[in-house]
Amino acid sequence: MKKINKTDEEWAKELSSEQFSVLRKKGTEAPFTGKYCHNENTGKYLCAACGNELFSSDSKFDSGSGWPSFWKSVLNESVEEKEDRGLLMRRTEVTCSRCGGHLGHVFKDGPKPTGLRYCINSAALKFVEEKDVSE
Repeated sequence: MKKINKTDEEWAKELSSEQFSVLRKKGTEAPFTGKYCHNENTGKYLCAACGNELFSSDSKFDSGSGWPSFWKSVLNESVEEKEDRGLLMRRTEVTCSRCGGHLGHVFKDGPKPTGLRYCINSAALKFVEEKDVSE
């Protein structure tokens, strides 16, 4: 996969202020405010910055955390995980493997079969609904 490298100035021109805050500055949206928190439609979740396919509605679940949660990424190569020691905590940050954008964090308290909970900011995502084949 070809990496995308842009300056903050370039990203700021392409992203909304909320997307820029989350994706480029590692911000976090308030819980239960993101547009995909309660989305139950069938489709794919892409990186809002670069369009990299990250998650599927097939792995989305309601964790009660206030952010869209997934028990796996579409492909292992879709996301990267990095140690995050910010806010006096030890967590695992999740970033887009193509553009390096901050997506959220992954925790080991999710459902089977992986036991993982990818806790992702809606602002970091773009949802593409799966069209009904019968249309």
